[in-house]
Amino acid sequence: MLRVVHLDTSRELRGGQRQLLTLARGLRRRGYEQLVVCPEGSALETRARQEGFRVFALPPHDPGQANGILQLRQQLLAEPAQILHAHDGRGQTLAWLASLGLPVRRVASRRVTFLPASRARHRFIYRHTCHAVIAVSEYVRRLLVSSGVPEARIEVIPDGIEIPAELPSSEDRLRARVRWGMGEQEFVIGHVGAFAPEKGQDIAIQAVRLLAERLPQARLLLVGELPRAFAARIEAEVRAAPVRVRLLGDLEDLRDFFAGLDLFLMPSRAEGLGSSALRAMAHGRAVVASRVGGLPEIVEEGKTGWLVPAESPRDLADAILAAASDRVRLSQFGANAREQARRFSSDIMRERTEALYRRLLAR
Repeated sequence: MLRVVHLDTSRELRGGQRQLLTLARGLRRRGYEQLVVCPEGSALETRARQEGFRVFALPPHDPGQANGILQLRQQLLAEPAQILHAHDGRGQTLAWLASLGLPVRRVASRRVTFLPASRARHRFIYRHTCHAVIAVSEYVRRLLVSSGVPEARIEVIPDGIEIPAELPSSEDRLRARVRWGMGEQEFVIGHVGAFAPEKGQDIAIQAVRLLAERLPQARLLLVGELPRAFAARIEAEVRAAPVRVRLLGDLEDLRDFFAGLDLFLMPSRAEGLGSSALRAMAHGRAVVASRVGGLPEIVEEGKTGWLVPAESPRDLADAILAAASDRVRLSQFGANAREQARRFSSDIMRERTEALYRRLLAR
């Protein structure tokens, strides 16, 4: 059976790290031997160990990660791997340097949408440091091609999500709303995501403020850890919209959260795909999303939700009002969204990634 090494250098547990774990769980069920390489003390290290994965912790206080590269190379020599899968940019460089000259196939996942400052360097990295690049959306694939990555080296494999066996019940909905001090009269809108400028939480808050008179029962719930660098801006927006906006912090289990919602928002300024929106859709929730990045590939206008221009609180507010004005249509969009989400199941993502591994090894 194949041995796969996953690398990620982030200290946070965000979408990319959750996708690494989702893939690793699926491969474990298939009998793969796996090793997770991540920084010592990172959230990914903690979670991976809790879930029973073998972990290679990169040493802290390591300028340029020189010691980490040498230690990882020794690990790869002691326990040869067939696949080295980097899940972020720094991990890709680390994987390349640690495995130079070794008979291993390197894979790099690309989730971000920003273009590099140096396209020549970008072309070099993707031409020479990996054998295949996984783009999480067609949008990301086009960006890679435009920056010089050979098209034949790119494989589009969208992020995968767990599809709940059943939709939330009316009891689940009531329980969540009681916990929030809300009833059926409120129109509850939610968002899940790391607090960062590109995620657009500030735009969502401004949109709800614009609905003060037209939809006074609108309530916005924001889930995610609020970093200090972004806290002042978001907290100022929340203070300007008392009662209407609530910060729930980082929630591990989102089932009750989705159960209590009427609508999900994805007001991103940039987005590789939008796995949080997919998770909401899997729970039968329609989505209002920005028309950016890979979001139009998962949210279908007039069928599973609404697409609006980015950076426009007014357009976002209008879409929320349209959703609240026709509950029958909103319910149908939610049912359609769940069916759409099935196309992005974690099993499909795992199968396509596994097929890519085997094609690389067969060459």
